[in-house]
Amino acid sequence: MLVQRMKDAAQKKGVDVTIKAVPVAEFEENIATADIVLLGPQVKYEQAKLQVIADPLGKKVAVIDMMDYGMMKGDAVLDKALKLLE
Repeated sequence: MLVQRMKDAAQKKGVDVTIKAVPVAEFEENIATADIVLLGPQVKYEQAKLQVIADPLGKKVAVIDMMDYGMMKGDAVLDKALKLLE
């Protein structure tokens, strides 16, 4: 699973992060504790709606690259997430 590969990549890099997967239906319950939200490519159509909710909290919502998602490239997804936090 992509989450586990991202956790493995974070551990190798020595980055202290919490990574979890939640359904879009639970977005509002989880946004307060998230620094960034990454959406799977299959729900990218939800990005604009979710960003409206995230904006007042200063949170970013991004879509995971389809190739990285399909190939389960946890290291690449983690790197892009960390770059968004800069």
